Amino acid sequence: MQQEFTLGIEEEYLLVDRDSLELAEAPAALMEACQADFEGQVSPEFLQCQIEVGTRPHVTISSAREDLKRLRSCVSKRAAEHNLAPIAVSCHPFADWKKQQHTRKDRYDALQHALGGVARRMLICGMHVHIGVADSALRADLIPQLSYFLPHLLALSTSSPYWNGEDTGLSSYRLTVFDNLPRTGLPPIFSGWSEYERTTGVLVELGVIEDTTKIWWDLRPSHQYPTLETRIMDVQPRMEHALSLAAMVQALTRMLCRLKDRNLRWRQYDRFLIGENRWRAQRYGVGEGMIDFGDRSIKPMPELMGELMGLLAEDAEALGTMTELAKLQQIAQNGTSATRQRRVYAEAAAKGDDPGKAVVQHLIDEFHQDL
Repeated sequence: MQQEFTLGIEEEYLLVDRDSLELAEAPAALMEACQADFEGQVSPEFLQCQIEVGTRPHVTISSAREDLKRLRSCVSKRAAEHNLAPIAVSCHPFADWKKQQHTRKDRYDALQHALGGVARRMLICGMHVHIGVADSALRADLIPQLSYFLPHLLALSTSSPYWNGEDTGLSSYRLTVFDNLPRTGLPPIFSGWSEYERTTGVLVELGVIEDTTKIWWDLRPSHQYPTLETRIMDVQPRMEHALSLAAMVQALTRMLCRLKDRNLRWRQYDRFLIGENRWRAQRYGVGEGMIDFGDRSIKPMPELMGELMGLLAEDAEALGTMTELAKLQQIAQNGTSATRQRRVYAEAAAKGDDPGKAVVQHLIDEFHQDL
């Protein structure tokens, strides 16, 4: 079994005006300052009100924590110089997507042209976790096994209940928007790396896509790095929750590699069944439980997380992430960001305050909670 499971974390943030709490465009001076502070780790995103950060590869969660903390602190400090604040949330509670403009770069101009009106609604932010898996055959082998756990990761990460000023009734409305794009959703099942290359290569050879960066599955092999990239999660207002989710992806990957070394593997379930759990996570977050297909029952998330903690105990101990995974048990019990946002909204409405603005201020406060 490979000895190291490096991880990298990418996060997308929205920028808001500190006074109006509405979305604001990132000034060129802000981007230039952030890029000077962290060359190659901070970049503009598709919309002008977005900014993206990415950690370096790290062997441990503790070193990833320091990197992500520096990145978040840098963006916050530089944004404050322009009376702006970042929020790490997948949908702004009351922003109008029709008023946003995309960043003028060749890459984003081409994306706008290729996707048409679908691209205009992309007022969403996500969190991506890369885990280093050097062997390409192993990456292909892990994809259908890891896919089983994608709904669990989504359920624990949900942070987008509001869209255009309305409660959507969903815990992750972001995924509803993202699924309008082509080449999204659960990854297909491939027999091996060669089949993955042949299948995706058809679109590249025909010029439909220039490379596999335009494939946006919930889990995919990275085009640039020898990693598996988990993309299903909403971005986290609290940094420590982001780290806990990254730790879970890392531990799951190690666990599946450990099984392989013992000539075992996680059972491969039909994408139709996994898709049902994906929908439950999207709709309810941690509130209504998930289907345990082996047990043929719907189990509450705290119970499922308890079982998962037992399954991952050996790996979490080896990786030094028991504390991070324990935080996910608390999320399963107490609720996600979507839960907290709805609580803040209801409390503000009861007091006669502007509930949407109260939620945004809450998100600003949570961004800075762990810095």
